[in-house]
Amino acid sequence: MWSWTEASPWVPLLAVITYLGMAGLIMVFAPSHWRHLGWANRITLVRGLLIALLTGALADPGLLARYATPLVALVLLALMLDGVDGWVARRTSTQSDFGARFDMELDAWLILVLCLAMLLLGKAGPWVLAIGAMRYAFVMAGLKLTWLTAALPESRRRKAVCVWQVAALMIALLPTAGSTAASWLAGSALVGLTGSFMVDICWLYRHATAKRPKGCRTGSHS
Repeated sequence: MWSWTEASPWVPLLAVITYLGMAGLIMVFAPSHWRHLGWANRITLVRGLLIALLTGALADPGLLARYATPLVALVLLALMLDGVDGWVARRTSTQSDFGARFDMELDAWLILVLCLAMLLLGKAGPWVLAIGAMRYAFVMAGLKLTWLTAALPESRRRKAVCVWQVAALMIALLPTAGSTAASWLAGSALVGLTGSFMVDICWLYRHATAKRPKGCRTGSHS
């Protein structure tokens, strides 16, 4: 039977800190005119709770190893809720930019957590962190290259790559997946993610170039 009482005290502490961090970011970035989050965002917040528990488990690699299957079950539940919150938002006509961003940030954090879990369990080398870090590197690059911050069109390819990342890492964490199989699964996620980012970066660059006034120097940062 899985019990958090068997874990290091750092596990619940890290989980609580993670969840409080999420709540704090919501309070800071939620639109000021909102009176309540709405059902879709509440479901996303429940998903955030599951991800916070998974984050806490990183503080005890022994817990990760002993209870890999229950932890993967939490990942699967979080993945299922990822589809439910969007469905609820569409059915209640409560879609919003904040909700979409909230959902996306949770996806990115979950993927990073899964990559860290793989590293801690010795199922892949440090290279696996590139999967979880790539989006954050993209965001950091956007601070300098502002054309990277332009809005991207909706893309089924992008959504499919995100789902495969979570699914591949989730399968790789199962006790039945050996190091070789886990590395191949993570490698496929890395290749797919890299290709997807390249497509988006090329689209953003072409879009920015098309908007640039004629005679403007390529290296200009006006």
